[in-house]
Amino acid sequence: MIAIYNTYTKSKEKFIPFRKGKVSIYTCGPTVYDFIHIGNLRAYVMADILRRFLTYRGYEVRHIKNITDVGHLTADDVAQGDSGEDKIGRKAKIEKKSPEEIARFYERAFYSDEAEMNILPAHYFPRATAHIDTMIKLIEELIKKGYAYEKNGNVFFDVTKFSDYGKLSGNTLEKLKVGARLERHPDKKNPWDFALWLKATPDHLMQWDSPWSRGYPGWHIECSAMSSQYLETPIDIHTGGEDNIFPHHEAEIAQSEAASGKKFVNYWLHVRHLLVNGDKMSKSKNNVYKLADIKKRGYSPMHLRWFLMSAHYRKHLDFSWQALDQARANYQKIANWLDRVENIATIKLKDLKEKVNSIRKSAKLSSLYLTNFEKALDDDLNTPKALSETLSFIIESNKKLDQKSVNKDQAIKDLKIFNQMNFVLGLTFEKKRHDIPEEVTELAQKRLLARKNKDFQKADAIRREIETLGFEIEDLEEDYIVKPK
Repeated sequence: MIAIYNTYTKSKEKFIPFRKGKVSIYTCGPTVYDFIHIGNLRAYVMADILRRFLTYRGYEVRHIKNITDVGHLTADDVAQGDSGEDKIGRKAKIEKKSPEEIARFYERAFYSDEAEMNILPAHYFPRATAHIDTMIKLIEELIKKGYAYEKNGNVFFDVTKFSDYGKLSGNTLEKLKVGARLERHPDKKNPWDFALWLKATPDHLMQWDSPWSRGYPGWHIECSAMSSQYLETPIDIHTGGEDNIFPHHEAEIAQSEAASGKKFVNYWLHVRHLLVNGDKMSKSKNNVYKLADIKKRGYSPMHLRWFLMSAHYRKHLDFSWQALDQARANYQKIANWLDRVENIATIKLKDLKEKVNSIRKSAKLSSLYLTNFEKALDDDLNTPKALSETLSFIIESNKKLDQKSVNKDQAIKDLKIFNQMNFVLGLTFEKKRHDIPEEVTELAQKRLLARKNKDFQKADAIRREIETLGFEIEDLEEDYIVKPK
């Protein structure tokens, strides 16, 4: 049984999809005005783990991740996130490029970073700018039903008309009236109302025609419009960082449910902030790290992926170079083990082509470590526990390798068990190249024959000859491994 902590209900719940055997996931994607940072990557890796595990458990998953290329304003940390300058428009002015050039450049960079992190591509990446008509229709529906109003070409959602507002974040209307930072817009009925459409000034770089004005959409309406177009409601799971809870996701719920009259999302999954040496990432503290910064220091994307899985997604994760060193060491333990076991199995991990379900049904592939691994992920995606079970499995297998008690069949079985785990973990490994000269291979074959004939004196002599050529040989039950010294 899979259990997920639901931000909306503030409790851990048994996961039951709306459609039997099928799961829909919507993930808030990037605003493409800059490179994504490792805090963003934490949220995207955890959404990837969720998708992989649901697939592993036999569900058919449809995953949508949006690209915000208009409407996300610079003052998104104030009140309803509808103040300030458009982030992409601002970057376009700074770099003296068009907004589309900015958006497409950073969108490509985002795809590249996700690929390096081995994050499965979403089934579709809808762009906000390609769905303006859908947003306009949704806004028209909200006006028609009395949830939104227009003034001077601007359209706002009337929060007082939606009784469930605040149930996700706790920022109910009463609390907003008392203490929230709210900027008073002259066209708003209430300071806590949020923008659905804003009239553009003549110098605004991105603007479209609408029934109300030539302008641009608010940030929140985008996800409601795009999710409704690509996923049936209610959506099973909506993911994002905890900074999206308010106002963005709270607004999504209000406008989506007001327009459709149906529940918008069944399970809300939010990832806590990534800290840097105990502090929140910020440009002023010069502690905002991107994937390129990690690679410059000699770490691989897979070291970062391991690190991002090393804490539960609902707990703060504190980044430091020392923590990344530990992630690299743990990753390398598995890489070294793979090198040993693949040589015995004479098969590479990537060549195990069986689908996950068929692997799980294979004869006698039971493993206590695998069972515990699955239980950990069933329990609200407990990735640190899952990683611990993976390492315990590797340690146990290494002990057997040291004792030379692992034959080819056992090696293949161990690889298959790890392959099941790694389908969810999503780690990639580069196979070490051991180019063995033909002369050394011929000597190793002669030595194997000498051992089978119990001519151990000749076998020892050949071993020494192999070592003088710069290689060493490791004996197995009825085979051997040759590698550079």
